[in-house]
Amino acid sequence: MGTKAYGTVSPERQKAMSGLEFVKGLASGALPLNMIAQTLGYDVIEAECGRVVIAVEPTDAHLNPWGTVHGGLTATILDSCMGLAVNSTLEKGVGSTTLEFKISLVRAITPQTGQIWAEGKVLACGRRVGTAEGRVTDSKGRLLAHGTTTCLIFPR
Repeated sequence: MGTKAYGTVSPERQKAMSGLEFVKGLASGALPLNMIAQTLGYDVIEAECGRVVIAVEPTDAHLNPWGTVHGGLTATILDSCMGLAVNSTLEKGVGSTTLEFKISLVRAITPQTGQIWAEGKVLACGRRVGTAEGRVTDSKGRLLAHGTTTCLIFPR
């Protein structure tokens, strides 16, 4: 994570940027990551139009009562990468928010899994609704989880 800051980007500042400028600012560290990123220890590491990648290294702090990484971590990084991917396609003065998302957990994640990556890619984006898919993989390229999202697009 390095020197990245955490906080909230003001609505006025967000409105003045395109979605791509916003997500690239998160990835570069020019803009602060949201506070949940600090809480869970994840980072936005890549951003381009229609695609965003988030990385996290699971630790004991992410474990559920059964000793595996809680599905909430996976859900959060998928929701974030897919939602930011949709956001990356939007013009200045336009925002988005998650309406619904679905995930499937296909392989257990533990601290021994090592770093994992969540990659979100836009499937379709219109004036009112955007959809995206996401995949969580490990360093061997194995699929750990996948999901889809529907986002509402609105004027800021």
